[in-house]
Amino acid sequence: MDLAEIFRVMRRRWYVLLPGLLITAGLVVGAWRVLPVSYSSQSTVALLNSRKGAAADGNPFLSMEPSLTGMADSLARNVNSDAAKGDLKRAGLTEKYEVKIADNAQGPLLWITVTGHEPTAVLKGNATLMEFTKQRLRELQADQKVAPDAMIRITTIVPPQKPEAQLKSTIQYLVMGGGLGVVLSLVATFFAEARRRGAARPRHRQGPAGGEGPAPRAATRSGRPEEERAGQERPGERAAGWPEEQTAPPESYDQRDQPTVQLPVRPAPGTRPARRPPSWVK
Repeated sequence: MDLAEIFRVMRRRWYVLLPGLLITAGLVVGAWRVLPVSYSSQSTVALLNSRKGAAADGNPFLSMEPSLTGMADSLARNVNSDAAKGDLKRAGLTEKYEVKIADNAQGPLLWITVTGHEPTAVLKGNATLMEFTKQRLRELQADQKVAPDAMIRITTIVPPQKPEAQLKSTIQYLVMGGGLGVVLSLVATFFAEARRRGAARPRHRQGPAGGEGPAPRAATRSGRPEEERAGQERPGERAAGWPEEQTAPPESYDQRDQPTVQLPVRPAPGTRPARRPPSWVK
C-alpha cells in the first residue's frame, strides 16, 4: 500500500477518521486546561571564607579555598535530608525543593530551587528555604564549637527569581497523547476499510454435500450454464415441443446441439454399386 492509497482510504472512510481526530483534539485541549501548571523559582548563594581567614587581604571572594566546595556539598546534603524536610514543612514550606551545587560552578555556589503550582507560594518558599540554609550552616559549625570569627559565611548571589511556568513536561505529555489519538484514529479507519472490503468479496459457495450455500447452476453437456444457454436459444426450439416450465433441454437435443454435415459414403474396395432398375420396370 503506497501513500496515495493511504490517502484514498482516509478520504473514503472520513466518517471514521474525522470523529477520532475531533475527539483527540478535544481531549488535548481539555487536558491543557485541566492539568495544573508547575512554576519554579531559583536563587543562588555562595559560601565565603571566615573573617579571620580573609583578614590577610580583606576580600573574602579572593580567598575561596577548595575546602569551601566540600562544605557546600555537605550543606546541600543536610538541607535535602528527611529531617530538614520535616523542619521546613513545619516552617510552612510544602512545595518541592532542591539544593545542590551549581552546574559548572568554579566555586562553592549552591542552587536553591523551589517548584509548585502557586507562583506566590513558590516565591515565598524560596525565600524561606534560603534563610533555612543559612541557619543550618551556622548550626553545623556551632555543633563543632567553631569560634565566631572562624565560621564560614554565606551570602546571596542571586535572590529568589520570579516563578516561571514549566511547560516542557506538560507539552510533552500532550504531544504524546495527541499522537496516540491520531494513531488510534488511523487504525480504526483502516479497520473499517478492511471490514468493508471483506464484506464486498463474493462468499465461497459449496455444493449440496457441504451443506452450506446454494447448489451450483445446472449446466448442459456442452459445459455452458443453463442461463447462458437460455440467452442463446435458437428460434423454433420452443416450438419443437418443449414445455415452458422446462429448465433444461431434452437429452435428444444435446446430440444435435452442434451443427453437423452429412458426407457421402464411399463404397468398399472390390465391390460394384448396385444398378438402379429403370423406372418403368415393375
